[in-house]
Amino acid sequence: MSELLELEVGAVAAGGACVARAPDGRVVFVRHALPGERVRAVVTSSTTSYLRADAVEVLTASPDRVEPPCPYAGPGRCGGCDWQHVALPRQRLLKGELVAEQLRRLAGIERVVEVEAVPGDHDGLRWRTRMQLGVDRAGRPGLRRHRSHDLEHVDRCLIATDDVEAVGAEQLSWPGATEVEVTATGSQRVVHVTGRIADLPEVDAGIVVNDRPRRVPHGVRHEVLGRSYEVAAGGFWQVHPGAATALAQAVLDGLDPQPGERVVDLYAGVGLFAALLGDRVGPTGSVLALEGDARACADAARNTADAPHVRVRTGAVDAPTVAQKVGRPSLVVLDPPRAGAGVDVARALVGLAPRRIAYVACDPATFARDLRVFLDAGWELASLRAFDLFPMTEHVELVGILTPPA
Repeated sequence: MSELLELEVGAVAAGGACVARAPDGRVVFVRHALPGERVRAVVTSSTTSYLRADAVEVLTASPDRVEPPCPYAGPGRCGGCDWQHVALPRQRLLKGELVAEQLRRLAGIERVVEVEAVPGDHDGLRWRTRMQLGVDRAGRPGLRRHRSHDLEHVDRCLIATDDVEAVGAEQLSWPGATEVEVTATGSQRVVHVTGRIADLPEVDAGIVVNDRPRRVPHGVRHEVLGRSYEVAAGGFWQVHPGAATALAQAVLDGLDPQPGERVVDLYAGVGLFAALLGDRVGPTGSVLALEGDARACADAARNTADAPHVRVRTGAVDAPTVAQKVGRPSLVVLDPPRAGAGVDVARALVGLAPRRIAYVACDPATFARDLRVFLDAGWELASLRAFDLFPMTEHVELVGILTPPA
């Protein structure tokens, strides 16, 4: 039988759980709780230094606790949403506190962080334009449970958009598949299937199997600030409907690109920022977009084909490349994956001395770690914006504008 603890719940921690103390003094990371609550929690895993637990009974509730709108949210159920039990305004306050704590602990700076709502969701629901489903051996799709490969079979997902749900992938059989990804924007719908599937179910969508097109469309088009982008099935695009526009506008406002300037876009993806920056610097300027994924580069090249002064290159973003092969840019966009750019890349960028850097980050901890390199070199965090692109979860997206010493 699992150990049951009665806990006084403290502050929220990175990862979405709250911190408490077990009777033996060990730290307990408690999911499905809120700061200030008293709960009974079931221990789900343990190490010599900490425990993980799920709150299964609330003895003293926070005024910010709400009934989760999704019937699949809760202890032992779907792991996609950590905070369905938290009122949306408090979710954003908690995210701001998480970012501020990482900045204080890892970058050594004090900053109040306000997390901005982004148009495109409905009270924190119906915002995910791309959804990944695992598939079991019987061909039944489902969403993965927290820290598990086990599947929660659902009729529908409340954070998925109506366009995604119109495909009905959760209710179909996918024998032989290991994963099904649905991407939908308006009438554009694509299903990307991975595995050895022989018989595909009937769906009102394009189909790609193991990266091979079976039925058009093979990708989805997006419009951002007057620019059109095409993203192949399985490619990366921000999942919140308002995310790309919010981030692009924040980067443009923060960098203030001028005609004739040289720009380097690191981890450029499908060219979201490179295309818009190319428009701003014009043909007398230049943009170098560097991306490690060849398929994303193919999309980026297509999305910037009308701008010959935008060059797309396939290659790893590492310190030697940044130090020796990107020239001397006026501006830099840095949009790394969750692991961050890394200390060595940050030091190489300091050596290039661009007039501004826009750091787009999906992980506050790695952002704060990299930021410390710039601060130690005399740079300044001129502005920081935080966006709620993932309601009902602890995730938050940051755009920091960095400026060199005067």
